[in-house]
Amino acid sequence: MMDIVRLHLARIDAFNHIPVHGFVIKHPRAGAILVDTGVGFPDELVKEWKVVNRHAADAMAEHDLSPADVRIVINTHLHFDHCGQNAVFKHAPFYIQRSELERARRQEKLTAEWFDFAGARFELMDGDAEVADGVRVVATPGHTVGHQSVIVDTPDGGAIMIGDAAYTSDIYRAGAKADLSQWRGQYADRDAWAGSLEKLRAMHQHAVHFCHDTRVVEVKR
Repeated sequence: MMDIVRLHLARIDAFNHIPVHGFVIKHPRAGAILVDTGVGFPDELVKEWKVVNRHAADAMAEHDLSPADVRIVINTHLHFDHCGQNAVFKHAPFYIQRSELERARRQEKLTAEWFDFAGARFELMDGDAEVADGVRVVATPGHTVGHQSVIVDTPDGGAIMIGDAAYTSDIYRAGAKADLSQWRGQYADRDAWAGSLEKLRAMHQHAVHFCHDTRVVEVKR
């Protein structure tokens, strides 16, 4: 049996006061698997985006966990609020889509040291892949070219951590018809983004968890 624990890592006040969540998957054999690591310290971006930030270790301690417990890190993508504290977990491999690492090395110059630091061990994937028994990633491009979501098999059915495939539960439910007027940056490629959301929705997983929304969408079967 695998439990999913939500970590509250930050709040971005300059962007609709959204929360920033990471997730720990408590895997019975692989150990703790962390999905996304929040915002780094310190940086001009933190001031610019008015980030109320937390250390990942403090967030984990609320659940009787420590960074040393983490055996695997999965980054849904490499924007600053999803990989900022990767170095805290430098003992673990980072599972990332190859296309995402290539994009980030080109585009994320300000925060490159947060994810591309000396000694970082990348497990590069090209599309859907199994990370551990009952835990897999699925490619969900659109927000970025190499965005991925994480699916966990649970007794109740699959649970998805969708990163920024949809910022909020309302956007997830509305799909391509969502009003994004207050949500700049939801997609880099609208067609790919809409296709990925449809792919996720068609899976009919039991629960959908969001990085920037505390609500969980529970799918009735």
